[in-house]
Amino acid sequence: MAGILSGWPVRKFLALTGARVPIVQAPMAGAGGVALAAAAIRGGAVGSLPCAMLTPDRVRAQVAEVRSQAEGPLNLNFFCHVLGEPPDEAGWRRLLAPFYEAEGVGPPATPPPLRAPFDAAMCDAVVELRPKVVSFHFGLPEPPLLDRIRAAEIVVIGNATTFAEARWLLTRVDMVIAQGFEAGGHAGHFLEGYRPEGTLALARRIALEADAFLIPVIAAGGIGDAEGIAAALRLSTAAVQLGTAYLHTAEATISAAHRAALGGETVVTNLFSGGLARGVRNKLTDAIGPVHPGVPRFPYASAALTELRRVAEADGRGDYSPMWAGQAADLGRSSTGESPEGAQALTERLARETFELLGETP
Repeated sequence: MAGILSGWPVRKFLALTGARVPIVQAPMAGAGGVALAAAAIRGGAVGSLPCAMLTPDRVRAQVAEVRSQAEGPLNLNFFCHVLGEPPDEAGWRRLLAPFYEAEGVGPPATPPPLRAPFDAAMCDAVVELRPKVVSFHFGLPEPPLLDRIRAAEIVVIGNATTFAEARWLLTRVDMVIAQGFEAGGHAGHFLEGYRPEGTLALARRIALEADAFLIPVIAAGGIGDAEGIAAALRLSTAAVQLGTAYLHTAEATISAAHRAALGGETVVTNLFSGGLARGVRNKLTDAIGPVHPGVPRFPYASAALTELRRVAEADGRGDYSPMWAGQAADLGRSSTGESPEGAQALTERLARETFELLGETP
């Protein structure tokens, strides 16, 4: 009987991406960047850069940096949300007024740049750079932009949080991420709102459907060790996407407060961006409640928090910060108290342990 690693899903994932192991390092704005992506690539995984908060020129610069440090598959990740007209933030600022008073600050006079949806200028940069992979959150870009990416022979990955979203994606992309509710960060729902499904059940259902299309499925959410990776691969998925596991590494750019909080209770909240995302509970989520109807829609909520975040983070506190983490965060915690493991070493170790669990060699 053929082994899991020799089955078509894993083989096709490795062939499409050029990775040596069936792992994607998740793109995580504020937590990862050039150093993390390059280290993951050196370890044999697909390294990812979060690009939704970057300008096209910054994307060009970061891609050049990664390519100077590592040779292998790079994924550029973008958001496909619709900005629309800015909402009225008066109610949100009233909710935050007691915190402004306690911290001695107010809302920013000049709001910071918003997370931007993928557009023509960014598409120009992607076609010019020709990364091995491009992934999209919150659906896909408009067909003319997607057509340009496909014409450049770039592998396209879409993110599904439900079986219905996966069915919609299967005829439009090269691979599908099955993102369960256990995942840290933003839920990438785009069809019928937030309808949480568990990672393994969702990944298995999508993998069975995707078999007819020969589309590899990548499981994401709540997978933090080799046992979790092996479990996902046994369900006919092609690979896993790991985010929170990499937060423990030396290359993660999270704050000391965020790093210390990993392994704490997580909640799905809309307070930090307006979009539903999983992170470690903190002072703000406890005081207001993780989800509040008065929060402006994604991505507008974050601007009103910038000054609160600034003073608290300067004081070593994560009281108002989005400390994104998945439900398996504690699986990555070192039990020895040693210095953080490097991302390359983590990737290599997880791959080795997974292969041993499966009784196979890559």
